[in-house]
Amino acid sequence: MAPGEEKGSGDSRMFAGLRDKLKNTNLYDAKVGAIHLKNKVGKFGNIINPNHRHDEEHEKLTDEKRSRIAESHRFGSFAPERDGNKIKWYVDGRDYFWAVSVALEKAKETIYIEDWWLSPELFLRRPPYYNQEWRLDQVLKRRAEAGVKIYVIVYKEVQQAISCNSAHTKHALNALCPEGSPGHGNIRVLRHPDHNIFENAGDMTFYWAHHEKFIVIDYELAFIGGLDLCFGRWDSRQHPCADVHPSGVVNEVFPGQDFNNNRILDFQTVEDWKSNELSKADYGRMPWHDVAMGVIGDCVYDIAEHFVLRWNFVKRDKYKRSGDVDWLTLQGREGENEDLIAVQRPKHPVGEYIHHPLSSLEKKAWAHETQGTVHAQVVRSSCDWSSGILTEHSIQNAYCEIIRNAQHFVYIENQFFITATGENQSPIHNVIGKAIVDACVRAGKEGRKFRVIIVIPAIPGFAGDLRDDAAMGTRAIMDYQYKSIHRGPDSIFEQIRAQGVDPKNHVFLFNLRSYDRLNKSQAMVEQEEKSGVKYQDVQRAEAEEIMGGGVHGYTDEHPGDDSGNPEKERLVDMKRRFEAQRAEVGLDDEKISKDSIAETAMLNGGKVSEQVWYDDAEREKENFVQEELYIHGKLLIVDDRIVICGSSNINDRSQLGVHDSELSIVMEDYNTLDSVMDGRPFKAGHHAATLRRLLWREHLGLLPAQTLDAKDDPNAQPPDVCPNNIMEGSEYEFVADPMSDQVWNMWTGNADTNTQIFRHLFRADPDNNIKNFDDYEAFLPRHNKFKQGHLHDPFMPADEVRQKLDQIKGHLVWMPLDFLCDAEMAEKGLQVNAYTESIYT
Repeated sequence: MAPGEEKGSGDSRMFAGLRDKLKNTNLYDAKVGAIHLKNKVGKFGNIINPNHRHDEEHEKLTDEKRSRIAESHRFGSFAPERDGNKIKWYVDGRDYFWAVSVALEKAKETIYIEDWWLSPELFLRRPPYYNQEWRLDQVLKRRAEAGVKIYVIVYKEVQQAISCNSAHTKHALNALCPEGSPGHGNIRVLRHPDHNIFENAGDMTFYWAHHEKFIVIDYELAFIGGLDLCFGRWDSRQHPCADVHPSGVVNEVFPGQDFNNNRILDFQTVEDWKSNELSKADYGRMPWHDVAMGVIGDCVYDIAEHFVLRWNFVKRDKYKRSGDVDWLTLQGREGENEDLIAVQRPKHPVGEYIHHPLSSLEKKAWAHETQGTVHAQVVRSSCDWSSGILTEHSIQNAYCEIIRNAQHFVYIENQFFITATGENQSPIHNVIGKAIVDACVRAGKEGRKFRVIIVIPAIPGFAGDLRDDAAMGTRAIMDYQYKSIHRGPDSIFEQIRAQGVDPKNHVFLFNLRSYDRLNKSQAMVEQEEKSGVKYQDVQRAEAEEIMGGGVHGYTDEHPGDDSGNPEKERLVDMKRRFEAQRAEVGLDDEKISKDSIAETAMLNGGKVSEQVWYDDAEREKENFVQEELYIHGKLLIVDDRIVICGSSNINDRSQLGVHDSELSIVMEDYNTLDSVMDGRPFKAGHHAATLRRLLWREHLGLLPAQTLDAKDDPNAQPPDVCPNNIMEGSEYEFVADPMSDQVWNMWTGNADTNTQIFRHLFRADPDNNIKNFDDYEAFLPRHNKFKQGHLHDPFMPADEVRQKLDQIKGHLVWMPLDFLCDAEMAEKGLQVNAYTESIYT
């Protein structure tokens, strides 16, 4: 044995040489394949070891490292507080999607998209017929062909429960750049979690969802908020319900399933995007209110890091043995820190290791220049099943701390409001409600004016008729909301009252509601009769024409081609026949009523009684419709200084960390605004105060309606183009003081009047007069005599209807806190029980 030579080293060299010789042989490939198969089968062992991602020594070291980082940050977040961000707010889909379209079109290197639902056929600009190049898939196709690498992660739904069809999303995007064409391989789509028992026996998740909604472009800017890139989200601030166009179906705003009213009919077979059994000539859509942010600055890195972690975790969890999916490495998380973003280097790796960003961070403007004045921090809800990490619920931590420390007001817009005040409200466990109680009690005992204003949907799920058995899940959600708010000794109201403070002086809840008029005249009915074509068939034909384009009904292997499609030809012919009769029935451009009158609820929008209607007044009555304005944003504004915005609802699903995965951002602008608070001079944060003022003006009807074209609107541009237009003027100054009696009197006065009018004209439900199911039948009889959302009394004089609608200003209505207070809202049974109730909380 030579000096220094270890025993067995000669044998080791011999076997190492043999391995090298075998490496490119079929025998070696078979061995690697067997190892991969063994690892697949080995996943069954995870059933009895749910801690399998955290029990090995190297995994424990990674967990400890992540924990140390989180413990050093405010709210226990993975991300630090960051100064100097430029952050722009977007209210409603019209502004947000236009800004996204501008930003995507300028992408040069990479695009990250993470969504709960992504609709490739979504039009980012309207009207769709005149903006076909701005359909989402076409924008992404152009960028891929230009060499941009596009990474998409979408939630893989349980098909029996949800109709968003992520398989269609994946197939549609993968087929944009087929093999041999420019851009091939530049679009990668991952779906998670997996529901394949053979692959993921111990890791399958059926109850929880990936709920984040964000975009990162070139590591230069990011968008984050409540808006998925999907059907049903585009809307303008006047929130129209109508989309009937006798002047030509090319003027449609909401094609195919983008026109939706979930209270009447939920999304159907969304991969067949043109399918829409809801006729626009008979029903209004459900309007959609949402909020999002555009970010430039250091926080972009943190949003990107969360995406890279999620990508690598999905790679490890589902695609580890797929050469089509690469690992992503990240500047700043190299070497011994790459485990923080779930990079693994197995003995037999499959897939490449791609370093991001593609051009160094030092080349990003925000890396060496202060971009703005907003102090911000990214927070999340994430855990083992969603990201392979120990549980993080920094969003809940942020909500609780910021609300508890509020001095003047808490303003909340959220899709849900389910929360606990302590440990006695199982199965509800998040304690945002406790923070609200603490803030109100402290203010009450100090004799300080303090308000918590909560704006949530009238019906938080898509239920149809709330009396139906199919609505049991939605009623369960509403039941938990009422128990969170004011029903029972552990509710927010009762916990405040128990400490000697009147909750009615501090906590107020509202919904939003919108009305419109369908432009279906007798002339259009004659047009249907003469052409033999229903308007519903025309809307289907329009969807086929502008949403087909060879991207439906295909798989990755067989890109679609609808040339020579007899069904498409039939629909296009029907549209031609219908349009040919327009002049014949007298529908020339000078004698067509407005396609929507939603602007009459807004500033300078005129009165309903002044709107021209070229038909019989009785027929006009048949066309008035209303619907709840669905609040989907996830927004908190406190004291006109701090904002939280993101994907997180106020419920256990979003807040606990172990259920749905979420991403939000906490923002405080160091650029102060000279303002007023309860009549006294006050230094507000510019970002928070201007956002709150715009939202309140929209809800009060103190903003003008929007046009479809947003090219000259600063609020519809990315943050690198221009700042927000705060729309100064008398209305802006009027809402400057959020605690003024004048503003509050208008807020509650509008809610009073609007609630009464919607009740009187439409019997809009839910309502305080419905205390049990017998009341429900008396208030809104179940029969087919009247259509959902239409006038309740067909004999009411037309002039009275118009004059009543004249009184509605904005969209505010009171939340009916007495709704079904004397009924069992969600009886325990197969759908709601001890095993399933956490789904609804």
